[in-house]
Amino acid sequence: MTDAALDTSEMLLAALDPEQREVVLATRGAVCVLAGAGTGKTRAITYRIAYAAAVGMVNPAHVLALTFTVRAAGELRGRLRQLSAAGPGSGGLGSGGAGSGGLGTGLVRASTFHAAALRQLNYFWPRVVGGRPPRVIDAKASLVREAAKRAGVRLGGATGGAGDGGAGGVLSDTAAEIEWAKVGQVRPDGYARAAAAAGRSPVAGADQVASVYAAYEELRRERHLIDFESVLELTAAILIDNRAAADQVRDTFRHFVVDEYQDVNPLQKLLLDTWLGDRDDLCVVGDPHQVIYSFTGATPSYLTGFAAEFPGATVVRLVRDYRSTPQVVAVANQLVRSRLPEQHAPLVAQRPPGPQPVLTEYPDDTHEAAGLAVQVQALLAAGVPAREIAVLVRVNADTERFELALAEAGVPYVVRGAERFYERPVVRQALVLLRGAARGEAASAAVTGTGDPLPSSVRHVLTGIGLTSGSTPRPGGAAARERWESLSAIAQLADDMHAVRPEATLTDFSAELTQRAELGHAPAVDGVTLASMHAAKGLEWDAVLLPGLVEGLMPIVHARTADAIEEERRLLYVAVTRAREHLYLSWSPARAPGARTRGAARPRSRFLDEIRLGR
Repeated sequence: MTDAALDTSEMLLAALDPEQREVVLATRGAVCVLAGAGTGKTRAITYRIAYAAAVGMVNPAHVLALTFTVRAAGELRGRLRQLSAAGPGSGGLGSGGAGSGGLGTGLVRASTFHAAALRQLNYFWPRVVGGRPPRVIDAKASLVREAAKRAGVRLGGATGGAGDGGAGGVLSDTAAEIEWAKVGQVRPDGYARAAAAAGRSPVAGADQVASVYAAYEELRRERHLIDFESVLELTAAILIDNRAAADQVRDTFRHFVVDEYQDVNPLQKLLLDTWLGDRDDLCVVGDPHQVIYSFTGATPSYLTGFAAEFPGATVVRLVRDYRSTPQVVAVANQLVRSRLPEQHAPLVAQRPPGPQPVLTEYPDDTHEAAGLAVQVQALLAAGVPAREIAVLVRVNADTERFELALAEAGVPYVVRGAERFYERPVVRQALVLLRGAARGEAASAAVTGTGDPLPSSVRHVLTGIGLTSGSTPRPGGAAARERWESLSAIAQLADDMHAVRPEATLTDFSAELTQRAELGHAPAVDGVTLASMHAAKGLEWDAVLLPGLVEGLMPIVHARTADAIEEERRLLYVAVTRAREHLYLSWSPARAPGARTRGAARPRSRFLDEIRLGR
């Protein structure tokens, strides 16, 4: 090793804590990093690559670093660029992307699974299969709609709805079911059996989804199309069937790093195994406490079973939390204490002490939204920038009340990871239908002098596009549940208006919704973030507010099994660990003012019973 390389390697090690240093020093072989929230996992894996290159153990051109989002891949590339001086003299670490020709040379390649696979598929298809590669479809919806027609399945009828909007929720749900089946390597003839075993209840019905799935695959092949799952599957198939192609890839990529390994699905694992061959130069990083995507087919079993798959693997736990104050870390630890005991090591906060998290009970949702706006105003007055404040909710449909409360308080906000409430297709459809119903009601009332109570009138309209009776949606996929939640939120607004103004009509309600929609369509600004807990994963803010912590929302009403409840717990853990310094938790026993006195009280989330603030 040259003196320059020695100086570089010592400099890299000096910048790390003992556990991160252990990751970096494990330059070869199978390595599993169990990285808690805020423990510097990206730093550890990028320094590991830089150190291995500096000491001559690894040629950076032979490294493939994989993650799940374009944003995360970009962050990896950015970190590697910053460390480029640590690479060997011929070009350093670089930051290879997915756009250059061939298989890539000279640079560490940081990419998503899909981008890396598509690049290889486009390279090998003309050489191995012949002809032009298939065209990738961006979304399944239009092809699923055609497949349903070919299969003779009326997706729109499953919601009891009318028009494209009524079918839209079932269409999205069916597309999601096809994705789930494909990532799990479930074929159309095995879908119904696999869905039943997994406890899935597609809105269109399992047999109908299976028929649509089969027709979808037929259409895709006929038109020389591939979806994102096919990209992975076909790339793996080419490498499995063609030894020369496999040898070329394995000669190019000899060392693998996989971030967020707890989110790997069976199809991604198949491709990773194909890339690896019989080698074991694989470093994986993940956190079993952040498994929140099992409904998409992701499974933590590859992370938790890594040491069994690779006997003799180096296993390192990162536990020093550099993101959050001791007070926030204490809440996170309490949430997951005694869970996965063989994997669990409590987080140890490294930041100075901060303010105690605050748990507030409000009488109802209206007061909770107003109180949250007051807390946000206090944070802004204390000097916390609006962009460093986030309100995280369990379901996207719940953002509406906070959009309104912040708008009324004059607080700028942005909605992240989802459309604003009034921009959602089902909400826009509901507004059109309610306006039409209001005109009809006004004409009828002019003749008869009577009209139905507002809640009944609104629910009558919304039932036609997917709202079902009762407090829970019918069994179905995520898209159908989100649609129901949006419609339920509108119905609840009608209940709230009726409680305050019993004489309110559909015309009054439509005017109120129009005014709210106008507030919701304000131009995007640099403001407080409104997002779902799922959309917040991988992000962080100085202050995080977590409202709506009641049974039915956290855990969500359709989480009925023990595994589903545990996933809800992990989702709350992810939300809590987004906060650097300020953490606010809240709940309200009633949806509408006065509802508690009418016997409609909701218990607070069971997870709050495990949190002892100030300890």
